[in-house]
Amino acid sequence: MKRPVACAMLLLAPAFAAAKAEVRFEQGKAWDAGRTQLMYTESHWTAYENGVLKDRTVLYRCADGTPFARKEINYAKSTLAPAFSFRDVRFNYQEGLRWQNTKPELWVTRNGQSRQKSLDDSSDLVADAGFDVFVKKRWPELTAARRQTLQFAVPARLTSYSFNLQRVNNLPFHKEPAQNFKLGLNSWLGVVAPNIELTYSANSQRLLRFKGLSNILNDRGDKPVNAIIEFPLLDQIVSAKEKQQAQAILLKSCQLS
Repeated sequence: MKRPVACAMLLLAPAFAAAKAEVRFEQGKAWDAGRTQLMYTESHWTAYENGVLKDRTVLYRCADGTPFARKEINYAKSTLAPAFSFRDVRFNYQEGLRWQNTKPELWVTRNGQSRQKSLDDSSDLVADAGFDVFVKKRWPELTAARRQTLQFAVPARLTSYSFNLQRVNNLPFHKEPAQNFKLGLNSWLGVVAPNIELTYSANSQRLLRFKGLSNILNDRGDKPVNAIIEFPLLDQIVSAKEKQQAQAILLKSCQLS
């Protein structure tokens, strides 16, 4: 009798050892530089497994609710430079980063024409949502006002640029204790390139506000929009089905303004 019981316990064991999966949702609102017009929203569904980042889906919608762009991010190869693909149907534009063995490759497609380029040195590379991971990893240094440098991937240019990130002040955001940072090019190009301002919660280290050039092109498709993107103070746990629906929704063209 002991042997069947033991076999039954072995069959049940995987159920007890199953990974704990969780999907968290938040939606950012992107306003124009004067914060007078809502241009678009970006909805994030981030999946975790046993508390570890797994992947993320981001759906972009015009102010009228029309979904026009989507981004898929996978952290399996790297949390700082995750593989990602972005698609904006307004201009048949796509870009991203993929890992070829141990090398990251940047790629961009516009009007059916594709280009790609591998990056040789990826030891300090940061890409897309990996920036948020970088901030959290360097939080003690940043809040101690020690400037941090990073090599940020720009798929549209098929290269990466050296940026510096430093704390500006600790002014609150909607009564929430916050740390404010400035991100700028770490070269002479920074003289003409605008800085990006970021506000993070001092308690949860969540991004609360982004101010500067976003990853979304204007209605002409010739340059990124200058936006103020604000996120809620807290995210929420949702079902995995919501994320799956966001991955399947049909994208359509619309106008930001």
